[in-house]
Amino acid sequence: MTKRIIEPSELIINPDGSVFHLHLRPEQLADRIILVGDPGRVDMVAEHFDTRDYTVQSREFRTIGGTVGGKRVMCTSHGIGPDNIDIVVTELDALANVDFATREVRAEHRRLEMVRVGTSGALQPDIAEGQPVISARSVGFDGVLNFYAGRNSVCDREYEEALCRHTGWDPLWARPYVVSATPELVRRIGRDDMMLGNTVTAVGFYGPQGREVRLPLAIPDINARLASFRYGTERLTNYEMESAPLAGLSALLGHSAMTVCSIIANRANHAANPSYKGGMEQLVATVVSRFMDED
Repeated sequence: MTKRIIEPSELIINPDGSVFHLHLRPEQLADRIILVGDPGRVDMVAEHFDTRDYTVQSREFRTIGGTVGGKRVMCTSHGIGPDNIDIVVTELDALANVDFATREVRAEHRRLEMVRVGTSGALQPDIAEGQPVISARSVGFDGVLNFYAGRNSVCDREYEEALCRHTGWDPLWARPYVVSATPELVRRIGRDDMMLGNTVTAVGFYGPQGREVRLPLAIPDINARLASFRYGTERLTNYEMESAPLAGLSALLGHSAMTVCSIIANRANHAANPSYKGGMEQLVATVVSRFMDED
């Protein structure tokens, strides 16, 4: 069988042998990857590394690679939004599974483990600020996964249909998709101090999350509709902007991935805590420790 050559226009490789956006070279890739949105948070994560072996910065994508307990790890920032997750996951997978010299997919698949640590807003009034929520399921309103073949193989179509019926889903919006995090990672990171949730991934921060500043919303009570939705015993717990494409793309590509977020606002109670850095530092320390434990 003839191997497919990935054309230069499909996967751009920089003159120094690094992948286009992340500017990482294949030899710099670690199997364990911590993802954060804010480039400034990469250093917060790396404070828990025993060694720092390299730092790479390109646009909003900042990476520090090092070791913890002799095991390689790296932290990469992805910026804001699901479109950036499409870039980051695709390029990390290419570093792992594409031969940059021949542009062919490697015969032996390399599986990556990715844990995203972020911030989020609660949809339910009983979820307190500072509570870490694991996105056991993610509900993507972004549409990213709908562009890829095999989407249905990793998604819960019945959940999607139930959500669309309950909310009166606007057909002008991207079709929602529902995908689960990797159970093994959820078990490794999660404890009694973390809530298992169903997280909505929005395509924007304001209108797409039901925020009205000057422009009126197409469905003014969308957050109330989301908060009242039930799928069996499950409810929608929180909003953020990256967990669904991370879980979905990783599942399609054969990687492990999950998201855990610290709640910094409660949309139901109209409360927010902009001074959340201390809670994030604690969550980062916890995640690094549990992520790097021996399996």
